[in-house]
Amino acid sequence: MSLTSWAELVASGLITGGIYALVAMGLNLQYGLMRIMNISHGEFLMLGAFITWWAHTAWGWSPLLLMPIAFIALFVLGVAVHALCFKRLAARAPNVDVFEARSLMVGFGLMFLVQNTALLVWGGDLRGYEYLADPVQVAGMRFTANKLVLFGVALALSAALIALLKLTLLGKAVRALMQSPTGAQLVGINTRRLHPMMFGIGLGLSGVAGALLSMTYEISPSMGEPYTVTALIVITLGGFGSLAGSLAGGLLLGVVEALGMHFSSPSLKMLLSYAVFIGVLIWRPNGLFSKK
Repeated sequence: MSLTSWAELVASGLITGGIYALVAMGLNLQYGLMRIMNISHGEFLMLGAFITWWAHTAWGWSPLLLMPIAFIALFVLGVAVHALCFKRLAARAPNVDVFEARSLMVGFGLMFLVQNTALLVWGGDLRGYEYLADPVQVAGMRFTANKLVLFGVALALSAALIALLKLTLLGKAVRALMQSPTGAQLVGINTRRLHPMMFGIGLGLSGVAGALLSMTYEISPSMGEPYTVTALIVITLGGFGSLAGSLAGGLLLGVVEALGMHFSSPSLKMLLSYAVFIGVLIWRPNGLFSKK
């Protein structure tokens, strides 16, 4: 392989890893802040993809314009889901461990509810459209323009969320709540507002990820579950509660998958991911980038 071929292979892995990171950061935000293991996270990504596909094919709206619409729609839905499901669970759970277990069960229920609703509304066929599909040459490497947009938007949103948590008062409140929920409440941080807001932002990010994926790949009602699994693997790589770790873990997993599929077989993609997942759990259970 030439140097350009190597660079193109790694770059394609980084592009895929960018979307992995964006999805994982939304899920990690929910778990790190509220201990909600939202196993239905990928189904809301699927909703973002279908909202974008539907509006683009029905009315010709640009997917780039539809990204903020998908974010807002999924944010509002996330606030509603938190109020109807997880807020009630938290109020009735005797401790955090019980709440985590119950939230996992509710997540499974939501996963099947959203997926089957999408099947009823849109059917089970693959859907897709062409958008920015022309090839673009960058430093001798060829990519479709939509994949470059996907990577740029995913990376920009990931960096913006990390900056938000590090540089703003809202971010300081979120980090304080992640480190010590009881201590954060004692110093006056309003968890009743912060929890639904962050849960909504998590689902909003999944909506944007879905919109990005609809530009580059075919979509279906069953597309969400693999992204939930991948997000959990990325969170394990980067460390639970660490958004910067999710970004690094997503990019790393994308490159590992790209290299592994090139030198073995595309059918082994999930096998490679699970091998990385199990290896990290055994050797670095706190994440590759944890100092512990």
